[in-house]
Amino acid sequence: MTQGAPTWLSLAPEVAEALAAGRAVVALESSLIAQGLPAPHNLETARAAEAAVRAAGAVPATVAVADGQVVVGADVALLGRLADPEVTVAKAAARDLGPLLAAGRLASTTVSATVRIAAAAGIGVMATGGIGGVHRGAERTFDISSDLEALATEPVAVVSSGAKSILDLPATLEVLETRGVPVIGYGTDHLPAFYSLDSGLPIGHRVDDPMAAARAIAAHLALPHAGGLLLVQPPPADVAIPIDEMDAWIAAAVSAAAVEGITGGAVTPFVLARVAALSGGRALRANIGLIVANAGLGGVVAVALSNAFGRH
Repeated sequence: MTQGAPTWLSLAPEVAEALAAGRAVVALESSLIAQGLPAPHNLETARAAEAAVRAAGAVPATVAVADGQVVVGADVALLGRLADPEVTVAKAAARDLGPLLAAGRLASTTVSATVRIAAAAGIGVMATGGIGGVHRGAERTFDISSDLEALATEPVAVVSSGAKSILDLPATLEVLETRGVPVIGYGTDHLPAFYSLDSGLPIGHRVDDPMAAARAIAAHLALPHAGGLLLVQPPPADVAIPIDEMDAWIAAAVSAAAVEGITGGAVTPFVLARVAALSGGRALRANIGLIVANAGLGGVVAVALSNAFGRH
C-alpha cells in the first residue's frame, strides 16, 4: 500500500508505481468475473482484458473487495477466487462497499463501485462491457442502476459499448443527459446497443482517434465540479448481433424473469444468461469480444491522456 493511502485501499505494487510515475492505468470491474460470465470464460476474459490494456501500453487494475480491503490490481490468486463457481462472492455496487468491507467479505465490483474506487485511487479511465441504466418498466419499479449516479459524480471516463441492451436505452440516455454526463461516440454517431452495432439513438459528440478522445476527456475533467463521462464504441463487427434478433431474445428473457419473480440486482445476470442460451452462444461471444475491445480502447486512451495531458 502506498504511504498515506486509506487503510481500506490496497494498491497492487505495479499500480502504485505506475500512478506515482504518472503512467497510464485502466481500472477494470470484476462483476463480469464473479457474476457476469460462466466459468471458464470468466477468468479467460478477465485475463484477456488485462492483456489488452497491457498491449496498449497501460497498466490494468482489476478492482475487488477482499479481506477487509478494496484491492486495486487483483493478483492471479484473487482473480481465481472471484472466478471459482464454488466460492461465494458478493456483488458490490457503490452502496455496498462499506458494509462488505466491515464484514470482511469477498466481493466483485460493479461499474458504480469500480468508478468510485478508481476516483479514490486517482485513476481516470475505467473500461467495462456495458454500463447499467434504466430498466424496462422503471416507471413502475424505479429500478435505475447506480452506475448512472456514479458516472454523474465521479471524475472518471468510462469506456463501454453503451448500456446493456436489456435496458431501456432511450430512458438511460435521458437520465445521463439530465445528470450532465457527456456521451461521446468513438467512431460512431449513435449509441451502440451492447451486443449490436447501433441502437438507432443519436448521440451529440464523436471522436475518431485516441488523441481526440483524450482531448475531450481532459477538457471535461478540467471543468469545475466535473463528474464522469461515457466513451462508447460498438462491439467488434465480427461478433456483433443484428438488433432485431437481440430484441426478440431479450423480450423472451425479460418475460421469463417476470414469470420467475426475479427482481433487483438478480435481473441482469438472469436475463444475460437466458439470452446467452437463446442465442446459442452468440451473445456470449459478443459479450467477451466487446469486453476485451473496450479494455484495449481504454488502454490507448489512457496512454494518450497520460502522455499529452499528464493525467492517469
